[in-house]
Amino acid sequence: MASSDQSTSPRLSLEKETGAKTSSGAVSDVSPVDTEPVTVEEAALSKPEVKQDEKVEEWLTGIKLWAVISPLILVFFLVLLDTTIVSTAIPSITNHFNSLTDIGWYSASYQLASAVLQPLAGKVYVHFSNKWSFISFFALFEFGSLLCGVATTSKMLIVGRAVAGMGTAGLQNGAMTIISASVPLHKRPALLGICQGFAQLGLVFGPLIGGALTQYTSWRWCFFINLPAGGLAGAILLFTRIPDAYVKPPARDILRDFHNKFDLIGFVLFAPFMVMLLLALQWGGNIYPWNSATEIGLFCGFAVNAIVWLVWNWWKKDNALIPVSMVRRTTVWSGSLVVGFLMSSLYIFAYYLPIYFQSADGASPTMSGVYMLPNILAALVLAVLSGKLVGVIGYYTPFSIASAIFMAIGYGLCGLLSPNSSTGDWIGFQIVAGIGRGMGMQMPLVAVQNNLAPAMIPLAISLCMFTGMLFGALFLSASATIFTNSLRILIPKYAPTANLEAIVVAGATGFRRVITAEELPGVLLAYAKSVDRVFYLCAALAALCLPFSFGLGWTNIKAKAQQKKATTGKPAEKVESEV
Repeated sequence: MASSDQSTSPRLSLEKETGAKTSSGAVSDVSPVDTEPVTVEEAALSKPEVKQDEKVEEWLTGIKLWAVISPLILVFFLVLLDTTIVSTAIPSITNHFNSLTDIGWYSASYQLASAVLQPLAGKVYVHFSNKWSFISFFALFEFGSLLCGVATTSKMLIVGRAVAGMGTAGLQNGAMTIISASVPLHKRPALLGICQGFAQLGLVFGPLIGGALTQYTSWRWCFFINLPAGGLAGAILLFTRIPDAYVKPPARDILRDFHNKFDLIGFVLFAPFMVMLLLALQWGGNIYPWNSATEIGLFCGFAVNAIVWLVWNWWKKDNALIPVSMVRRTTVWSGSLVVGFLMSSLYIFAYYLPIYFQSADGASPTMSGVYMLPNILAALVLAVLSGKLVGVIGYYTPFSIASAIFMAIGYGLCGLLSPNSSTGDWIGFQIVAGIGRGMGMQMPLVAVQNNLAPAMIPLAISLCMFTGMLFGALFLSASATIFTNSLRILIPKYAPTANLEAIVVAGATGFRRVITAEELPGVLLAYAKSVDRVFYLCAALAALCLPFSFGLGWTNIKAKAQQKKATTGKPAEKVESEV
């Protein structure tokens, strides 16, 4: 294994890590535990072209470590806050610009830019400094927020959202890359859990903060809020030493061959088919019927472009936008699928649980966010606890397996919620689902870091993040279809005299104004059962995490550290179990 996975000795230059070849021409990992070979192409992808002196750099500890981790947590929080805070401001924005027809673009432009740039962002962290890459992406995110806050037209706001999405593309994977370069492998699960756990608070506080800012100040402050908080995080990062996992060549050397190292042709082929797919999913059933010429054209264009890109990516091998040998590794594709199914179930649950509270339970948008705290807090506690336990036990795969089981049970229990469910029911069901999600969020990311050379880690993390966003878009679209079709079937069944179209158009909080008191119980039951069917989809997605969790591997990360100690005779990083 490469030296960023060691828990003992300083990290050496990438040239020394990947320079030894086997007799067959392949490059073997340094660790004798990792039996999966590293190809020559993989080594060449990350090997500096200039001669490097040996780099000796200790892992970060104490104040130096938390000077790096604290702003990363804040940035994580701001990113998820930004995805939810806008939802409460959209009515005011559309009124201000008289732009109801643009409403879908306020989120679509953000998601499109973030998803499409994920693989390219991974390349940036491979070749350039972790510190300046992260700060550059964060500056782009902040600039996008500023554009949104000062927008004078709806189109300017859409452009600002796209710019912010471009910045977001390099923030979550960048934070995880920095953590992998800052601490040994057995400490990373706890830190990843802390970052991801606290970030999820943004999902809860987003609607609360957005509603308060829109009501008492202006919708513009939903974007301006990122500036002072982001300025604080940026200032800390600017004056903090952020390590790289290996020596990287000077930027001017990378720029000389930029188009090849970043596979710009591959990106030009990749971006259009992703845009067409995501637009088809965004518009299908909302703006255009699924069988319309626009939707059919988008899906056909996606299929053709995807085939062309796949052929190009295969031909480029490990110089491709997504390296072929990396994707072939069981740990990588299994980890990406686990992240995809886990994140899609999270997105759906976070979207539809407030709909249950606001429709079937009659809660306000603010209180529906408060009612989600049991799920978020359970996930936060288990993310930190499971991360610490991985550092003690040494195995991460059992936690991913347990995560899938708990999530499937928790989401399945949420599928039993009705208008008459007690407070204890929805609190308990949320806690079970939160325990499962907290145990599993960071485990696929730990797995790919445990089985790849340092230079491949940013690419693998970007692939995981991209899969999460892609699957989220796919299954959110599927959940909307399930929910709408269920309403159209159940409302006539339980409230036959109610105006079906008026209820659907009125939405989750407005339908009470278009029905009578006699129709209300039947409509509430139809809403609750429709949400329940979406929760069954969440349970199915969580269950799909289970078989792929077995592909994460069974390497004991503590045993690797001890074996390295025996091999090198160097102290095992003083076994600093406290982070």
